[in-house]
Amino acid sequence: MTRSPSRALLGPVGLVLVGILSVQLGAAIAKGLFGEISPTAMVWLRLVTSSLVLAAFVRPRLTGRTGRDWLVVIGFGVSLATMNWGIYQSFSRIPLGIAVTIEFIGPLTLALVGSRRARDLVWVLLAGLGVVLLGFQRSVLDPLGVAYALLAGVAWAAYILLSASTGRRWAGFDGLAVASTVAALGMTLPALLTAGSGLWDGRILLLGALVGVLSSVIPYSCELVALRSLRPAVFGILMSLEPAAAALAAIVVLHEHLAPVQWLAIACVVAASIGATRSGSALGEPPGHDAEEHAAGPGTLAT
Repeated sequence: MTRSPSRALLGPVGLVLVGILSVQLGAAIAKGLFGEISPTAMVWLRLVTSSLVLAAFVRPRLTGRTGRDWLVVIGFGVSLATMNWGIYQSFSRIPLGIAVTIEFIGPLTLALVGSRRARDLVWVLLAGLGVVLLGFQRSVLDPLGVAYALLAGVAWAAYILLSASTGRRWAGFDGLAVASTVAALGMTLPALLTAGSGLWDGRILLLGALVGVLSSVIPYSCELVALRSLRPAVFGILMSLEPAAAALAAIVVLHEHLAPVQWLAIACVVAASIGATRSGSALGEPPGHDAEEHAAGPGTLAT
């Protein structure tokens, strides 16, 4: 008996949703530890965990590389470190769901830049409305927290652009493995300077490793399998649910509740992201056609 297309799609869609929930659960757990360890040190623990796992399974080829290859992958690693550092700094100052919503403006802007279609203006306006709505609340958002989220969004856009270049120059998942190591090494000194004695507590180390597994290893593995049978447009639409998933994870783990207008703001940005993804996708795009690019590309590693 053959499965219907809808049932066949349910498996990979479920994997992507598991990845999204996993990364936001990891983010919520990380935020809950900020009273014991600095956000910078937590980012480092996450990056070290993911880089060790990737290095063990991928074993990237380092010989025979050109200077340009190294320049691209180092830039990719810097964008990865900046993206994670910026969003964790934002988490420490503003609600999780709002931080991820603001961060999403980066890749959303990238998706819409250069578009000449009038209908894409709708998604720009909808995203702008979402950002404006975030300002209509009784408690004023920490400006520095907002700035860090915007920095993470810019770094995410750079990460997406550099992922394509990395995927063309580094075979398979070599580029991502090397970039993760670059990011971890780059964050080592800042982490050691800000962590304090809490970094070497066995419980903190274990929880930091758990955050790395939840935020990088599990979602990345889910995406890798799902992208073999999912159209990139469908994948992009599913990824647009991340701000809502972040807000839900914050409610469950941190008891961090949002006002109705903030939920409306999140809904506007999610809808704009879905619209931009659908508008920018090519008709008849085969499933998994760019799985190689996604090997280094945008996904839940970005949050």
